[in-house]
Amino acid sequence: MVVIVDTISNPLRPRHPEKVNRPDSASPPKPDWIRVRAPNTRGYADTRNIVRANGLHTVCEEAGCPNIGECWDKKHATFMIMGDTCTRACAFCNVKTGMPNALDAAEPQNVGEAVAKLGLAHVVITSVDRDDLADGGAAHFAQTIRAIRAACPSTTIEILTPDFLRKEGALEIVVAAKPDVFNHNLETVPSCYLTVRPGARYFHSIRLLQRVKELDPTIFTKSGIMVGLGEERHEVQQVMDDLRSADVDFLTIGQYLQPTRKHHAVMRYVPPDEFSSYEKVAYTKGFLMVSASPLTRSSHHAGEDFAKLKAARAASAR
Repeated sequence: MVVIVDTISNPLRPRHPEKVNRPDSASPPKPDWIRVRAPNTRGYADTRNIVRANGLHTVCEEAGCPNIGECWDKKHATFMIMGDTCTRACAFCNVKTGMPNALDAAEPQNVGEAVAKLGLAHVVITSVDRDDLADGGAAHFAQTIRAIRAACPSTTIEILTPDFLRKEGALEIVVAAKPDVFNHNLETVPSCYLTVRPGARYFHSIRLLQRVKELDPTIFTKSGIMVGLGEERHEVQQVMDDLRSADVDFLTIGQYLQPTRKHHAVMRYVPPDEFSSYEKVAYTKGFLMVSASPLTRSSHHAGEDFAKLKAARAASAR
């Protein structure tokens, strides 16, 4: 369980000021299939040291990802650019909220250097929402992509972006930098948006993913949702149809885990056999790649999945 107050970087500042006065929301006990080991390997420590030495943030830490031990042991980290403070306050998310600091002009180069030190064949770059910026941080994303290309020309790049809501021209800036994979998560089904993702708009996110393919059909597109937030099965299947209508290639489905009692409660722990069923249905709907399991996260096994994604596209083109 992650505490609601950040007592390390700033003992006087709540991590989630908008959630402090909310009543506690109790989730049911975690089943055996959702438990993971605490990270304590040498590889984990090495990755942490490289991240710290370059002054970077990772969504692995900030969002409390359950797979951090496994991924960091393999020196796989998802870098979170544009600071550690988000301008939105989604009910599921553990990233700090508030007014962010100014962008760090050296961050793109620092990310490129860290990718080189880790020797990554495939890297995932995400960010906080930056609604305070005129372009939502699109230019910073593009600069980071170019810096990685300069430092590691053979590394493939996957980005997980905000929705750039009401930021005209932002998407075009990011797509022009030509990431290999463009990921934008829907997070949940439309009926849950008001309580789970109130700052976003479901059909804007669908249109964003569709627009990526219109701008550059060679870029793989990807999106993901969490289950266990109160959705119905038919709603998940409708999300699949909406994503396929936008020509999205890759779908991830994972179990929502409550970061603290002030966050949205887990309504249900979805058993592994239901995830297997979702995966089978998604493949029948035409996705090139599907990852569905209780511990599936957007960037989990991203490198291996990218190789499978390329192979699936090549096979479908024959």
